[in-house]
Amino acid sequence: MSIRKSLIKQAKLAKEATYKMGNISTEMKNEALYMVADGLIERKEDILKENEKDMINAKKDKMSEAFLDRLSLNDKRIKGMAEGLKKVAELNDPIGDIVEMKKNPIGLQIGKMRVPIGVIGIIYEARPNVTVQAASLCLKSGNTVILRGGSSAFNSNKFLTEIIEENLLKAGLPEGAVQLIKTTDREAVKELMSFNQYLDLLIPRGGAELINRVVNESKIPVIQTGVGNCHIFVDHSANLASAIEIIVNAKTSRPAVCNACESLLIDQSIAKNFIPRLTKKLSNYNVEVRGDQTAVKLDNKVKQADQSDWSTEYLDYIISLKVVKDIDQAINHINKYGTKHSEAIITESYTNSQKFLKKVDAAAVYVNASTRFTDGGQFGLGAEIGISTQKMHARGPMGLNELTTIKYVIYGQGQIRE
Repeated sequence: MSIRKSLIKQAKLAKEATYKMGNISTEMKNEALYMVADGLIERKEDILKENEKDMINAKKDKMSEAFLDRLSLNDKRIKGMAEGLKKVAELNDPIGDIVEMKKNPIGLQIGKMRVPIGVIGIIYEARPNVTVQAASLCLKSGNTVILRGGSSAFNSNKFLTEIIEENLLKAGLPEGAVQLIKTTDREAVKELMSFNQYLDLLIPRGGAELINRVVNESKIPVIQTGVGNCHIFVDHSANLASAIEIIVNAKTSRPAVCNACESLLIDQSIAKNFIPRLTKKLSNYNVEVRGDQTAVKLDNKVKQADQSDWSTEYLDYIISLKVVKDIDQAINHINKYGTKHSEAIITESYTNSQKFLKKVDAAAVYVNASTRFTDGGQFGLGAEIGISTQKMHARGPMGLNELTTIKYVIYGQGQIRE
């Protein structure tokens, strides 16, 4: 069977399943999520064996350590996926919620009800845990989902999806509620992006190349997620010891994720004292610092940056550093080179904190905290489908509510329009 015919078959099955998924009880959805969680733990050793196949292939291809970290599964991460499923089950079900209800002048009660979006396609790269996160959130919000993971995680994704599908059927959910595209051929992505008669929404989750391709080529509405050239600006009034701890956490706790800090901006009035202290600390974590001419002159551990560094999402132990005149120059730099993901200011000035919050254009803006908190779980959403960096429909971590739309519901008492 050709790729197109196979995908059409999957898309039709997903579309058919939406008519049932939107009306399944909360209890039934929750039971299914608990069963999948138990299935992951029961099949843990098998999951690790499949993941090891992917890891071996990735090492043969000489992928970076950061890439291997995103790809790798272990006991802790599998347990985390199972716990994530249970947390989603514990969240309030948004389907059927009345967002607002008002009475118009002739007595009609007009309200908005949350309903599923429908069939969601998710295209993602090297993180197999996305398979479980995406499935759980789509299921709880009454959607069906077609997953297309990266070729590097094919064995892991395929086995995880089999566990999900098996347990959903046992729980009485319809066939086709969760499906994986079982080919690594890039043609599958091109075909999927043309299925606007079947899919209601497409979410790319990965690097800039993937996201830009989907945004530019898709015939299906797209939510942009994930690319994170995240900045931290250290203001002249900052607590420098706290700033160092925040920067180290934001850069090194997990450098290969989209909410890791990639760029630093340092107020010129503190640069001479602060930069050597910072680079000394970062060197303990083998972080390469690429700076402008001012930073290079102040510290010989700083390598000369070029223009491309200001807009690069490294996803690695590398960070760019620029010395700026003041907060206004920092804000202008962020709004020019940032990806509208997560930005932070370290400051003891209330005035500057408020200016930063108001003028920086991003989905999440922090005062005196690490950018690493931009995460569905940390924001109380249970999990996330991705971090939306656009402004329409959803922005920031996308949880259950962001995977719904609304329809108007109107109650009358015989009113007719004159």
